[in-house]
Amino acid sequence: MSWKPIIVRVDESPESASAAALGWRIAQAAGVTCHFVHATRDIRGSLDLGQTQEAAEELQLRLLTAVRQRVERPLEDRLPTEALRYLVVRAGRAPAILQRAVADYDAGLVVLGGKHHSALSRWLGGSTAHLAARTLDVPILVTTGAATATRRVLAAVDLSHAARPTVEAAERFARLFGGWLRVVHACEPPPPIPEVPFPVRLDTFEQVTHDRLEREIWPLVTYPAADKAVRTGFAAETIAREASEWDADLVVVGSHGKGWVDRLLIGSVTEQLLSHLPTSLLIVPVQAPERRDAIPVTESRIVLASAL
Repeated sequence: MSWKPIIVRVDESPESASAAALGWRIAQAAGVTCHFVHATRDIRGSLDLGQTQEAAEELQLRLLTAVRQRVERPLEDRLPTEALRYLVVRAGRAPAILQRAVADYDAGLVVLGGKHHSALSRWLGGSTAHLAARTLDVPILVTTGAATATRRVLAAVDLSHAARPTVEAAERFARLFGGWLRVVHACEPPPPIPEVPFPVRLDTFEQVTHDRLEREIWPLVTYPAADKAVRTGFAAETIAREASEWDADLVVVGSHGKGWVDRLLIGSVTEQLLSHLPTSLLIVPVQAPERRDAIPVTESRIVLASAL
């Protein structure tokens, strides 16, 4: 699968400049264009009604020009001059501007400079990264720190349909930079179920998980000499610990696209990592498979999975 154009959401922050540098580096390695997009306020609707449309448009244009000059300054130290011609400043809300840019450029990846926000701030409006993860249907790379070279890629997989696109995305990044790949599964202990008269034995649970990994997940990994590992523990904590101990540059997870209410009130593993992971995170949106026919009541089936 060939790479598509890349979009980097930029502002005046150092995190944005680091994300822009990484996005440009990925685009150069992949042989695609990289577009830098900034969203600013649309003042036309708030101007005095006495203003003519021509005057309002002129004021908006002046604002866009001034904002572009401010955004360019931190980028000049991190990007070559030729890259700045791909900088676009548009009026509107950031999530909507990003969605429009993805469509306009037929982009295959959006890169964002990561910033940590509290749970309250996400409830009230959310960071651009969180809103983008909930709304965009292309992979989102959220960088952190200096956004160093991507050489050690950690793919976190579960036992669902999300495993294949997650592995594929991780392998693409590992191949692009000739790096190392580790695929890890977090084996979460089965939760207690009051209706079940007997508890699920942990050793039985782990054996079933290992069997499914060998049969369904590990064959998806085609990258030469990729490591495969199983760790026991809650998914977000286990993935974060593995990323730290293995010194990963990038963690790749598949997002199952739960409803926004679920994510605001409960929080998925993906959003926990987005808030706390100390390294860059690639979120791969995964569409739910077509619904299969209901299982006949005469058939008994146990499904064991740890969903991201």
